[in-house]
Formats: sequence, C-alpha cells, structure tokens
Amino acid sequence: MRTQVGIIGGGPSGLLLSQLLHLQGIDTVVLERRSRDYVLGRIRAGVLEQGFASLLREAQVGERMDREGQVHEGFFIAHGGAKHRIDLTTLTGGKSVLVYGQTELTRDLYEARDRLDGIVIHNAEEVRLHDLGSAHPYLTYELGGNSARLDCDFIVGCDGSHGVSRQAIPKERLRTFERIFPFGWLGVLTHTPPVSPELIYAAHERGFALCSLRSATLSRYYVQVPLTDSVADWSDERFFDELKKRLPPEVAAGLITGPSIEKSIAPLRSFVAEPMRYGRLFLAGDAAHIVPPTGARGLNTAGSDVHYLYEALVDHYRKNDDSGLEGYSNRALARVWKGQRFSWWMTTMLHRFPDASPYEQRLPETELAYLFSSQHALASLAENYVGLPF
Repeated sequence: MRTQVGIIGGGPSGLLLSQLLHLQGIDTVVLERRSRDYVLGRIRAGVLEQGFASLLREAQVGERMDREGQVHEGFFIAHGGAKHRIDLTTLTGGKSVLVYGQTELTRDLYEARDRLDGIVIHNAEEVRLHDLGSAHPYLTYELGGNSARLDCDFIVGCDGSHGVSRQAIPKERLRTFERIFPFGWLGVLTHTPPVSPELIYAAHERGFALCSLRSATLSRYYVQVPLTDSVADWSDERFFDELKKRLPPEVAAGLITGPSIEKSIAPLRSFVAEPMRYGRLFLAGDAAHIVPPTGARGLNTAGSDVHYLYEALVDHYRKNDDSGLEGYSNRALARVWKGQRFSWWMTTMLHRFPDASPYEQRLPETELAYLFSSQHALASLAENYVGLPF
C-alpha cells in the first residue's frame, strides 16, 4: 500500500489526526495493534480543554460531545474538612472545561473514520519502521499471518508509551526525563449518581482522593494507594469506606455507593522524550510524554501535539512550506513542559508522600493556604486547568 501519512496507533490521537488530515484531502492509513473492541474497552478520563473540544468540532466529530458532554465552569479542592470552589469561568474571563468520556470520544472518531471510508487496520502486529532518515520511509507489519508494507511520505507515532515508534529513534539521538511517583490511583467506576456535579480533588492526611463523573448516572472515584497494593486488596466496601474518610463530612454523607463495574490501579508517572521528531518520524501523545492524571493534562496535551502536526502537514502539502514540520518538536515540547509543570504542581500539592519529612509535609499545606489567599494564584491555577493556548 501507499499513503501520504502512515499513523501508528488507533487511539484518540491517531484517529483525530487521521480525520483532520482526511478532511484536507491528505491520505492516511492507521495501524493499530489491538482490535477495535479492545481500544473501546479502555477506561480513560475525559476532562477536555476548550482548545481540544474546538479541534474535535473542526474534525466534524463534536456533535454528540456537544449534546451529551457536561460543561463545567468550576471544580472543588477539599482540605481541612471543607471544600473550596475554583470558579474557572470568572477567573479566566469566561472559559470552562467539558466532561466527556474518552471512550465515547474514541467511539465518535471511529464512526467518523467509517463515514469517510478512512483506512484503520486493526490487529497489525510486528510493526516496524524503516528508512526514517530518507525521503521514502515505510512501515512493515504482520496481518493475519501475512506480511505487508506501507510506503509513506511521513510516519506519525501515536502508539503510546510502550509502542514501537519511540523505540525506532536511535538511543544516542533521544533524551528522556522521568519521575516515578511512590503511589498510584485506585479507580472505581460505578452506576450511581455523582456525589457532586463538579469534580472534587481532596487533599487529606490519609492520602489524595478524587470524585469525578462520566454522566448524571455514572461516577468515577479514586483514592491514592501504595504501589504495593493490588485490586484484590480492595473490596468495594473497603474502597468506599476509605473514600468517605478523605472527603469533607457533608460530602461523605451524600455519597451514594454501588457495585463497581470497573476497578483498576494506575501508577503515577511523569515522562518526556526529546526530540519529538527524527527524520520523517513524528511522535505525538503518550509516545512522547506521560503526566500523572492530576489536572487532566494527558489527553489535552496530546491534542495540542495533533493540532501542531496537523497544521504543519497541511502547510507542507498545500503550500510546500516545511517550517511547521521543522519546528514541530520545539513547538510541541514548549507546551508539553508547561503541562508537566502543572501536573507536577497539582500532584505534589494534593498527595501525601510516604517518605516526606515533617518539613516536606508542611509545604503542600502552606501551598494550599497560599492558593486560597491569593486571587492571582487562583487565576494561574484556573488558566492552566482550562488549557493554555495552542
């Protein structure tokens, strides 16, 4: 096969880039290692910045999002037995975020690719990248026991942190930055009304907790747990008992519990790979960077990568202008690191670190006290939460 842009990874980043390019008359083929059902079975967060939501509308996949998504004009931070509202709309001059599950977003993207007869090849195994430094890169893969080849002008790696794209860059050309946090998030999804119409981030001496939601009848709750814990250690009863202890009393009293329909533990990790380009290969999303889920930067930072790369590829094909491609890595990384800083700040302020000294324990408490004593500090938090400009 022959295409203009070969995309590795059929998650939101790869599908969104494929859809956007297709609408501009640029051919793409997406290779996904897993089945569509597997991809749609992954449970992920869904707090969307305004910029990301606008990009979805530009890709003609925003209709259901706008109909079913929930506009959130604020969220809460709970500590010291009370909760404090961050008024995003007032602090940012009218901006907000949109809560819409990533699984539903991915489903919308798949349906959009189907409508346009977009090529998404599932169960593509043993994907390999070739001749990245030449003008004629190509991909090889195995499909149903047969070997196949895809010739491209460019290759985009949207295949996640453990995918093959980043591994194709020579080690001497790649620099990585990483921090592993000494805890994880135990998350529970349940068919119950949310305890709050807006998210509640809770900082407590027992550890962090988060009350989130997917819809008016679907709730997602999290508690900070040691990395040594497993899902088997946490019955539903134990989980909700612990969650209530970390919430203000009036919030805990209103919590409606129910059997979990999904339960998992996600380790917290920060990671950045530089550069995000090697020859004709471009990295986007988790293939290049990971953030802790605190502050909801992961999917949104991937969205800014897609935006920059989409603009650059359109300029290449429409205007014969390669300045966007040449500058992609620096432009994307500038925003990536700002997202890293915000996630790191939120994580260190709201979590309990098991080996923290008494001095280190007092600093997050002081950070929270300062935050709610300064309108400038609150405005900075709100500006980052709704999303910095692309």
